[in-house]
Order: sequence, then structure tokens, then C-alpha cells
Amino acid sequence: MSAARIWIKNPQAIFTANDQDARGGLVVEGALIVELLAAGQVPAQPCAQVFDASQHVLLPGLINSHHHFYQTLTRAWAPVVNQPLFPWLQSLYPVWARLTPAQLALACRVALAELLLSGCTTAADHHYLFPQGLEDAIDVQVEAVRELGMRAMLTRGSMSLGQDDGGLPPQQTVQQGQVILDDSLRLIRRYHQRDAGAQIQIALAPCSPFSVTSEIMQASAALAAQQDVRLHTHLAETLDEEAFCQQRFGLRTVDYLDSVGWLGPRTWLAHGIHFNAEEIARLGAAGTGICHCPVSNMRLASGICPTLALQEAGAPVGLGVDGSASNDASNLILEARQALYLQRLRYGAERITPQLALGWATRGSARLLGRSDIGELAVGKQADLALFKLDELRFSGSHDPLSALLLCGAERADRVLVGGRWRVLDGQIEGLDLGALIAAHRQAARQLVGG
Repeated sequence: MSAARIWIKNPQAIFTANDQDARGGLVVEGALIVELLAAGQVPAQPCAQVFDASQHVLLPGLINSHHHFYQTLTRAWAPVVNQPLFPWLQSLYPVWARLTPAQLALACRVALAELLLSGCTTAADHHYLFPQGLEDAIDVQVEAVRELGMRAMLTRGSMSLGQDDGGLPPQQTVQQGQVILDDSLRLIRRYHQRDAGAQIQIALAPCSPFSVTSEIMQASAALAAQQDVRLHTHLAETLDEEAFCQQRFGLRTVDYLDSVGWLGPRTWLAHGIHFNAEEIARLGAAGTGICHCPVSNMRLASGICPTLALQEAGAPVGLGVDGSASNDASNLILEARQALYLQRLRYGAERITPQLALGWATRGSARLLGRSDIGELAVGKQADLALFKLDELRFSGSHDPLSALLLCGAERADRVLVGGRWRVLDGQIEGLDLGALIAAHRQAARQLVGG
């Protein structure tokens, strides 16, 4: 009998993301799922621990495929509450340029803690701010991920096209191309894990067409191919961006992506709203993925991602909360609910189901990150699980537990397992003084904005 063998028994409802029957629960041994059990079935071997999940809805650990952790420090900042993307960015860039390593560490811990409490076990973060004094920002993020015990795809973002050269960001926030590439290679060599069960992975992520040069896009694509890592950027988020690409490059966004060597299966894009039918077909044929960020897209009035058209064309679709200055939260189960409702406005209630939205937040996001070891409940996959209770007033009278999770607005997981280790128990993160973190983070947020 193994002390690490746990039977998560008879969940109230279960979503495996692959249609397998696991109504009897599943068995975890070490970091892996080793059995899925049909209703009435018992484990093949005795288990040292049995957890009665009859009051829980069981999901794969949710996967957030686009975020900006540092933005938790500028949530609901009054000067930008009613601004669309470009003026929103122009107002915030000078504030973010004052970010210190200590403030970034707090911001990352808050974002990760909030994600973890929402049932998220893996997060992709897009950090592109490296002002003087913050050159080691990704190293700061690595420590925060390790402290929270989660998995992360940390993307080494960059901005190299400042206002002086026709870009959007101020000059103090941009870096030279060689500095960007040298640090990208350093991070890949130091942190990128390639085996199943990886905790830390690195991707390359020039920020956007309006903040980086074509040269850094091309060089990043070449380095990513050489080092076999993934590529990430913002694309087709707003009509302003589309107009910028046509004015500066003489190309629409997907043509631009193709021109710099990014149109392929190594790439996943944040937002992906303003594509025409021909562009959707090209993205699908190339296997380029799209991270849908519904709350941010609604907050900034950017538009609605054509998820089903992209998916039907062959493009993987996942889900992300985007930055906490445009969400203004880091809650992935609420993001899945918003995806359900926003996409129903575009495609109708019959086609956008709770299962589809949860699929984007699990297996779909795993595909965006190039991972086959997470995002679903199956034998041999990582034991990343999220368990939700439906015992609050908001769920009273609900009948279908899986649908109730989204329709009734679940917002906090009761238990979360990452790699076979409990990280959330009874709604609390193991080993984290949440009150102290909130107090320190609030002070840092005031200092940053008042700077």
C-alpha cells in the first residue's frame, strides 16, 4: 500500500475534458493519475487515502493561457476605467515603468494566489516590462511560481519600438534587440523544463505590432525554432491595431504575422478578435492557436473573438484572464463563465455549452502551451485537479452540478491538487498568510500609482 496513493471517490459531477467515464472518481499515485473509475468501480489496488468527493464537482486543473501578473497593482485605477486599449495603455505605461522588483514579486504572488483559489493550476504570463532595475523580472516570477507550487509558462516579453520611432510605449520601457535576445537565451537555458510534469517553461513573446520592431519579431522566431520553445504575442485585439499595421507595414495583422515568420503551430496569440474569413482559414491551416480573453475584451470594448470559426478551421482555442488592469481579476472559473455568455451572443445558446467553455479552460489552453500532460483527466496525465463545492446560497435549487458551476457563478475552489500535492484545502492556500499578502500588496499598489 503506497502512502501517496489517493482515491478521489465518487464526485458529485466530473468533467474529464475527454468524455471518459470517471463517475467513480480517480486514483492518484505520486504526481500522476493512475486510474479512472466508472460508477461503482473500486481501485485495482488499496489506497492509503480516500477522499469522499460526493459533495464536489471535479475538474482538471484549469489553465490560464494569457495574463500580465504585474497588473494586479493597477486594478480599477480611476483614470483608465472608461478608456479603450490605446489610450488605456498610454495612461498606464508611465505608471508601470516605475515598477520595482519587490512590487513585481507581490503582484505575482497575488495573481498566482487568486488563480489558484479559482481552480487554476497552470498559468502563462506575458511580461514585457523591463525598465532600468527590473532586468531580472522573469527570475522574480520564477520564485513566485515555486512558492505557490503551481506550474507556469513564463513568456519573456519585449518592447523595442518606442514613441520616438513611431511605437506606442514610452522610451524608458523599451530595450535594444540584442539585450532582449541575450536575456531570452539565458532564461531558456536556466529555467525551461522539457519533460512531462514541467513546473517552469519559457516562451518568447514580443509584445505587439505597435510596440516591437519587425526585426525583433523575426529574430525571436528564429531563436524559438533553434531552442524549440513557443512564441506568443498580442494580435488583432482592436481595430486601432489593425489600422496601425496597415499604416506602418502595409499589411493586415495575419499578413504581418506571416511576414515575420510567426504563422505556424509554435505560436499562440492573445485575443484574436479582428480576423476575416480568409485569415481564420490561414490560422487554422497553420495550427496557430488563439487565447480568448472575454472579460478584458468586454472591459476595453475590443470586440468578440470568433472562437467557433477558428476552432472549426483547425486553430486551437484556449482561455485567459488577461491582465488584472483590464479584467480586473485573476479568476479563471469566472472567466469560463464569461466566455460561455459572450460567445452565446455570437453563436447562440445551443452551440456554446458549459462543457465547451470548460474545455477551452482546460484541454484547449493546454494545447496552446504545447502540453499534452495536463488539461484533462486520464491515466498517465499529471494529477492537477480542481474541486468545487456547490453548498453556497447561489447554488441552492440548482439541478445539474456541472452546469451550475458556471451558470450560478462558482468563483472559488474548495480543494486544488497540483502534481499530486494539495495546494488548496477548504478554500485556503496551504502555507500562505493571505491577509499579510493583501496588506503588503495594497501598500505597494498605492505607492506605484502615487509614485
